[in-house]
Amino acid sequence: MGNVELTGEFVAFFVFAVMIISGSVFMISLTKVVHMVLSLLAAFIGVAGLFILLEAEFLAFVQVLIYAGAVAILMIFGIMMTKHQEEEKATTKRAWQEGLAAVGALALFGLLFFAIRSSELAPAQSFEAGEDNALEIGKLLFTNYVIPFELVSVLLTVAFIGSIVLAKKEAE
Repeated sequence: MGNVELTGEFVAFFVFAVMIISGSVFMISLTKVVHMVLSLLAAFIGVAGLFILLEAEFLAFVQVLIYAGAVAILMIFGIMMTKHQEEEKATTKRAWQEGLAAVGALALFGLLFFAIRSSELAPAQSFEAGEDNALEIGKLLFTNYVIPFELVSVLLTVAFIGSIVLAKKEAE
């Protein structure tokens, strides 16, 4: 492997990267919505694992709690509570669509490859993380960013009330 040291962190990075990539690929290639949501859930959990490797435990916790927990479960309940027809529409893929998608993917790969190879990366600067990430985020939220924090809470409350009103209209 050259000059790369095989450590547990290195292996964990590749496990989480494979989780994210495979979850994303399955998300866009599967046809059943429940399977797509489960693939998205795997990608979310992989991202949370990368946050743990970056020593951002608070972000990992929020990733699992909000995205993997709330969003994915909410999507599954939404799928289960809506009416679906038993028959699935057969979609025919055209050869030119697949060819165009392949050309687009290769063009994107070439563009990214060229951009990465031609960029000059600065040496890594030292970064001193806070002793407690959650404490530092809390201090920032309730001092410098208190107005946006409260606006988001009002927005979420209005969205919650709006969803209740819409659900009551459908029930009647």
